[in-house]
Amino acid sequence: MENRFNLVDESWIPVADVGRVSLWQLFSSSSYRGLGGNPVQKIALTKLLLAIAQAANTPTDEQAWRELGADGLAGSCLAYLDRWHERFYLYGERPFLQMPAIAAAALQSYGAVSPEVSTGNTTVLSQIQMQRDLDDAEKALLLVTLMAFALAGKKTDNSVVLSPGYPGKRNDKGKPSSSKPGPAVAHLGLLHSFPMGGSLHETLWLNVLDASRIAENKGFPQGVGVAPWELMPEGEDCGVAQNLKQSLMGRLVPLCRFCLLTDAGLHYSEGLAHPGYKEGVCDPSVAVNSSGKEPKALWVDPEKRPWRELTALLGFIEQSGSSGFESLQIRAALGRLGGVAGDFAIWSGGLRVSSNAGEQYASGSDDFVESLLWLNRHVLGEGWFAQLKLEMKGLDELARKLYGAVLAFFKAQKMDGAKVAAQATQLFWQLCERDSQTLIDSCDQNASCAERRKQLRRSFSHYQHQTYDRFCASETARQFEHWVACRPNNSQYLKED
Repeated sequence: MENRFNLVDESWIPVADVGRVSLWQLFSSSSYRGLGGNPVQKIALTKLLLAIAQAANTPTDEQAWRELGADGLAGSCLAYLDRWHERFYLYGERPFLQMPAIAAAALQSYGAVSPEVSTGNTTVLSQIQMQRDLDDAEKALLLVTLMAFALAGKKTDNSVVLSPGYPGKRNDKGKPSSSKPGPAVAHLGLLHSFPMGGSLHETLWLNVLDASRIAENKGFPQGVGVAPWELMPEGEDCGVAQNLKQSLMGRLVPLCRFCLLTDAGLHYSEGLAHPGYKEGVCDPSVAVNSSGKEPKALWVDPEKRPWRELTALLGFIEQSGSSGFESLQIRAALGRLGGVAGDFAIWSGGLRVSSNAGEQYASGSDDFVESLLWLNRHVLGEGWFAQLKLEMKGLDELARKLYGAVLAFFKAQKMDGAKVAAQATQLFWQLCERDSQTLIDSCDQNASCAERRKQLRRSFSHYQHQTYDRFCASETARQFEHWVACRPNNSQYLKED
């Protein structure tokens, strides 16, 4: 087959405020601020770029990382892409991240493997949900996304098994089974978080792990591993596949689906079955709490935006041991802030999904979520974190009071107000989100920040009352009586600091 559409040279990666760029352009220009696309595409692309960076130059330790720098890492990646240029063709004898041997599997349409596209008898609610033809750039982006974020279900043709005797694609009756979810999704949709710098180059540099830290992680006994485009597995359970499952490279580009792109669709089957967070292995960008009897992960929740999870993500700041949620990516980056010139941010996002009888899909309130919060490295510490926890605790109390007040208002009128109370609480958090960055900036321990926190508390209290007034009418005498009796009193909250 003719080699064509090389990802190093062709424009296919969405970049914010720029459009599509090639891998060579991305690592050549330091002016790019960040990636574009939806949250899942951003995560998948970040993982791919980190895999290229780790393959190009994995620092031996913290000192080597500092000496490398963002520009040094980008230069190493350009040299690496030049050396392995032939392995980045989307089509050809060795197509990028694809398995020619899976051609025996049934074809699926590109829309069928995209969670935001409505196929079959699913109702189309907006134009974005309509299935359409994809160009090569869009196919490349979808392929990279499927490697980690493929949803579970029967859309894979698991009758095709490349490793002789491999039982993982059969059920108890010996028939082809439904596929398992991608390791970056798991059951409900894992929340991924990455530290971000002022540019895309600095972001990648912040997130590259050094060899000593990788060696400390029990989930990667094979260390960095070999990039899959350098050496693709021959099947689901061959030696290369086993090494990928035990290496960092296998988490960055998991190959959880075996695909082969065609003009009519893609041949699609389950690929490598990676261990999950309950087995002690997870993506470095996922936060897991391993202190209990069973590990717990942070999930995507459209009704609880990622900024509200910041205290969980940074909980290790005040912990001497591992007794809370911890993300390897964030913990590693926060220890390196001395080498960062300016402030940094934490980006969090993902996709919430539903499951039924082994089938995963986006339905109802399921949605993409993402948030970006900037942090001042000079004030980041236990004092700042303790204040942030106190402020978030106060907001949680306001939300609980609001829910109870709306519920009591409707109960006093012999009405069921549970759904209305939930809607009111959700609106309250949406109003508070507008001031989330200001709240984070105001948790330093000085007089000016203390004054700003007082003003913020008045604003948050106003949001609560504003929401209460919207859902609880006070037009009639009877309504006004209950409105007064149930309206939340926030005097104590406004006094505290």
